[in-house]
Amino acid sequence: MTENRPLGSPQAPARTATELPEAARMRVLTQLGDEHTGVEVLRLVLHHAVADLGGLGGMVHLQRVPGESDRLDLVTVTGLPREVTKAWEIVTRQDQTVPARALREGTFVWLPALRDAEDADPFPGGTGMAAVPLPAPGGPFGVLSVVTTAPGPPSAVQRAFLETVAGWVSERLRNPGPPTARTVDPAWSGDEKEWTHPRFQQALRTAQVGTWDLDLRTGRLNWDEMTMQLFGFDPEIFHGRLDTFMELLHPEDLSRVQADLREAIEKRGYSATEYRVCRPDGTVRWVEARGQVLLGEDGEPAVMAGTLWDTTNQRIAMDSVGRALRHMSDAFLAMGEDLRIVYVNLQAERLLGPWQSLIGKLLWALPGIPVAWLEERCRQAVADRVPTGFDVLWPTDHRWYHMRLVPVPDGLTVYFTDVTDKRLAEERRMAAERAAAERTARVGQLNAALAQAVSVQDVVTAVAERVLPPFRADGLVVQMVEGDSLRVVGGVGYGREFLFKVPDRIRLRETTPNNDAILAGAPQYISSRTEMRHRYPHFAEAAFEGGKHAWAFLPLIVSGQPIGCCVISFPQPRRFGDEDRALLTALSGLVAQALERARLYDAEHVRAQELQRGLLPQELPSLPAVTVAARYLPATAGLDVGGDWYDVIPLSADRVCLVIGDVMGHGLSEAATMGRLRTAVHTLAGLELPPDEVLSHLNDVVSDLGVDFYATCLYVVYDPVSRVCTFGCAGHPPPALVHPDGSVHFPALATDPPLGAATPPFETTEVTVPDGSLLVMYTDGLVESAHRDIDSGMSHLSRVLATATAAPPPEGFDRTAVHPSREALHLEQLCDTLTSALVPAQEQTSDDTALLVARTHALPDGDVASWWLPEAPIAAGQARDHVRQQLTDWRLDGLVDTTELLASELVGNVVRHARGPIQLRLLKSRSLICEVTDGSPTTPRIRRARDTDEGGRGLQLIAALSQRWGTRYFAKGKSIWTEQPLP
Repeated sequence: MTENRPLGSPQAPARTATELPEAARMRVLTQLGDEHTGVEVLRLVLHHAVADLGGLGGMVHLQRVPGESDRLDLVTVTGLPREVTKAWEIVTRQDQTVPARALREGTFVWLPALRDAEDADPFPGGTGMAAVPLPAPGGPFGVLSVVTTAPGPPSAVQRAFLETVAGWVSERLRNPGPPTARTVDPAWSGDEKEWTHPRFQQALRTAQVGTWDLDLRTGRLNWDEMTMQLFGFDPEIFHGRLDTFMELLHPEDLSRVQADLREAIEKRGYSATEYRVCRPDGTVRWVEARGQVLLGEDGEPAVMAGTLWDTTNQRIAMDSVGRALRHMSDAFLAMGEDLRIVYVNLQAERLLGPWQSLIGKLLWALPGIPVAWLEERCRQAVADRVPTGFDVLWPTDHRWYHMRLVPVPDGLTVYFTDVTDKRLAEERRMAAERAAAERTARVGQLNAALAQAVSVQDVVTAVAERVLPPFRADGLVVQMVEGDSLRVVGGVGYGREFLFKVPDRIRLRETTPNNDAILAGAPQYISSRTEMRHRYPHFAEAAFEGGKHAWAFLPLIVSGQPIGCCVISFPQPRRFGDEDRALLTALSGLVAQALERARLYDAEHVRAQELQRGLLPQELPSLPAVTVAARYLPATAGLDVGGDWYDVIPLSADRVCLVIGDVMGHGLSEAATMGRLRTAVHTLAGLELPPDEVLSHLNDVVSDLGVDFYATCLYVVYDPVSRVCTFGCAGHPPPALVHPDGSVHFPALATDPPLGAATPPFETTEVTVPDGSLLVMYTDGLVESAHRDIDSGMSHLSRVLATATAAPPPEGFDRTAVHPSREALHLEQLCDTLTSALVPAQEQTSDDTALLVARTHALPDGDVASWWLPEAPIAAGQARDHVRQQLTDWRLDGLVDTTELLASELVGNVVRHARGPIQLRLLKSRSLICEVTDGSPTTPRIRRARDTDEGGRGLQLIAALSQRWGTRYFAKGKSIWTEQPLP
């Protein structure tokens, strides 16, 4: 028996000494068997092309659709790294590259590498590229390119070789099949010594590869020793009959092997098959055989020769892997180099359909694939040689799968892992995290809102806004412990009638869920009305009147002591889960802390308000010279008492002192300073000191308090006889003066620095005020805020005053007449108008506001009488005569004797102890005023006279006869006055 060489690798005829390398290469290529794939053929051709040109490497590009596509895809490479060829993976017909030009022109193209151009080639300097199209009847369908190293283009011989090999591989790719009919010498005839060489035989034995040949005309079968061993035959009993071989085949494989042999003989081509052999010893082995049909001299099939080897171990391993893949829990499919499906397992069939409809198809072209960009991702994974993955929702079973694309050397594998449960778990985890984050956010929001809440009502509002909506609750009642009972301090979400019926106080000894929560120190949850009726039958009906169906009674505990109860109610029955209970318990702790702070704050606020009210006038006096109204508005940004104040002080001769001030800052110390200043003003005004001296004394008072104390003050004295206002101003905004005609202006006052920062003397300004004018005095809180400067505020005040005073007065109302009740009501309304316009209730203010409005009333000329008297004893008699005559004219006969005595005594004291000029003046107002003025600054002092003293009893007599009396000083003298009530 002779041994054949392995099929697919026939030895090429020896090359003659004069034969060109190109001819030898073509002879090698023409011996290529039909068993090789198109890519293997291209690689071999490309290898010879690069070797013939002595190049660095080469590439082959093919069109997607031959003759129709403008795109060339890179299909195989040799000698070039991927980093270089990555830019050449896709070439279009319109490119200026060498392969694109060769495709367009349909002929050989060579160009040197570009180095300085913007789109320079990625090849070393001194290289070039030669490209030749792969011809076809409808035009080139691809390009073979070689990177050359010679300084110039390839030679004519090399170019001819490229064109020849391109034509040959084009024909081979377009018409796959057996080699062209040609006469082949039988393998056993000419070169038998080369095949039987000891070294070659040793190689076959080492690889455990057997050889065989079959004479197709006689049916004679020849096996070598290794083949005998693989089939378990003794060479001595093998008779070389084909039937013997057929008897060894496994029954399941017999028909398939026979069909493969017939097909190879008919096509005069190549056979490759794997089958099982039932050996004589009873064992079964897997073998893989390959064979090539060789033609005889007549061109007909004569011999089929080939090789075979044992694949049992590989088959067992592959079967194990195949079974694992086939039955693995994940769907799996494999794609070939052309990215067409070559294998699918059971799970993949469940997702995509039966394997018969999948093999050879493109995955992204299958119907129902939910990934529009799958082709791009597959090709990118193959090109990058990097695995990638993504999640998709499968439309058939509505489950989520993670598609993992894993490149392999000969294609791409795809895994489908069901991640639905994982995603659901992840969604649940994320939902739990979101819920936890929402709880944290809610607690944070409530905490922030409670931090800004200063009063109990602020806390109730914050809880209603921040707690009720997230829990879909619609009712809230907050109660606080006072003694042995619970008192309702706030409620939201209940009707007025229900709140009216709720007892203001509930005894702690009563059986209610509120009390149980407080006494037990634990929340009480009522999920439904049924549960409420079962647990608290006596309380249920009262609770149902609120229209609620579920309740959470949360005890409010601070430092271990219950301070109240927070009741949250729901419009529908509700089951309280662990999460709800934990969150409500946490929130109740925050509410309790805030309520305790708010309760302390409210108590402090009440004390502050009481202090503020105690420091301001409780009631303004009713005076004939002015009608007054006032307002005090505390700051809304804090609850500290402020330092703004005002006062109205009656003076002698029907004059009146109007004063307003502002101690800078807020707090008890500022309020105390305000109280000191108000007391000092009362004292100084009682001494009848002029405004400048009063401000000087007040400046001393503030300066003595320390360097950090300052105050502004506006001190005004109005004389109804002269109709003159005397202003003293220490750093205070000027008053607004509204004339009877409705015009508004701010008098230009001499303004000194604030008290505590000024250096006396202070200046004063006198302004004549028409009868019936309106004097508006205010602190800076009325006209200045964080959003408005003082000038804008004063302009706004002027406009509001002009509008308010322009309204017609009630019918029959005379501004020049004194109508105390009606005028006071009008001024009260004006105060409300000014404060609502300049300090809206909805605005937060950081400064308190004081407002004092006064309507002036001049004393009629007929109610004033005055006379100059001589500096002589007769002055007393003249004074009595003038008094008698004037009081008779005023029809005050009942006061004649007393007034004569008072005038005579006052004038006599001036004649005896002072100096002139002497003036007597009588004023008829709500009382009868008698004044005697002289030019001496000496102060009369009342003293107790002894029985033996001749004088010293005049002032005692004056004090006994008058309702009150006093002394008023001027720059050049003084005036002693008395007042008597009118009959």
